[in-house]
Formats: sequence, C-alpha cells, structure tokens
Amino acid sequence: MVGMMAVGKTTIGRLLAEQLNYAFFDSDEVIKERCGADIPWIFDVEGEEGFRDREQQVIDELTQKPGVVLATGGGAVVRAANRRALSSRGRVVYLYASIAVLVARASSNNQRPMLASHDIGSRLTELLTERGPLYSEISDIRIESGSASAQSTVQRLLEALHQRRHFA
Repeated sequence: MVGMMAVGKTTIGRLLAEQLNYAFFDSDEVIKERCGADIPWIFDVEGEEGFRDREQQVIDELTQKPGVVLATGGGAVVRAANRRALSSRGRVVYLYASIAVLVARASSNNQRPMLASHDIGSRLTELLTERGPLYSEISDIRIESGSASAQSTVQRLLEALHQRRHFA
C-alpha cells in the first residue's frame, strides 16, 4: 500500500490482511522496532537520508515475503529501488484522500517529521505534488479512502483485487 501520510494505509492494510488471512507489516513500525526509536528521533539523528536507507532495506526484505500486506511510509516511493521492489513483487494499492481529509487526520499526530514546523496543508500539497505521480506510476489499483469507513474501503478494495484476478 502506498499513499500520503494519514491516508489510512495502516488501518486499511491491517483490515485487508485479516480478510485475506495474510500477515500485515507497516514498514515504519518495523523500522521503529528494529531501531528501538521513533521516526522523529531517527530523522533527528540520521536525517531523512538515513531513515530512507533503513526504509529501503525493510521494503526490500518485506516485499520478498509471500502472503503479506505491506503499508509503506508516505515517502517510500521517492526512492526508485523501493518503487521497483514494490511494483515487481506484488500488487500496489494507491490509497488517496483529499488534502482536507489528510490535514484533519495528520493534525492530531506529532510523529510526522515531514510536517514538523510547516503549515500542514501547504506541506501536504507540496508532498502530494512531488509524490502523486510516483504513487500513480507504480499502482495497480487506486482507492479513495477519505469519505467512507475503513471497512467499506476494504470491501471496495477486495472487489477491485478480485476483478483484476490478483487473488483466487
């Protein structure tokens, strides 16, 4: 799963994995677990580049596992190696929502270093302008996640996956 921060990749991914009886991984959570520190700390100490190195390693590893749903961080697509790993090793779902929905969701979370000391709406718009084409480039399915419940979004996603014969 790819898409902007706060779009619901973790929530939708976890529910989708349950429905498919797959393992679920959130790349940011795996990084935090392995590093023993939260994402803002990693950004502070290692910078974005250091974080992206860790992210690339985790995505490379997790995309080689069978039967998983992987929720990636919003910026995972900025590295070509991540885009290649994601698109060549599985089906990529691009979750999207309006900037207004993303702002409302992201405003309640101070664990997002890419939004620190920025006007959230302007920064999200800037990031989406940069990343949106990359999400689209590698996505097999696009699903809007801002206006419906997580459960109904998962149902629409399951229907889309079955229509494309990605799952038996």
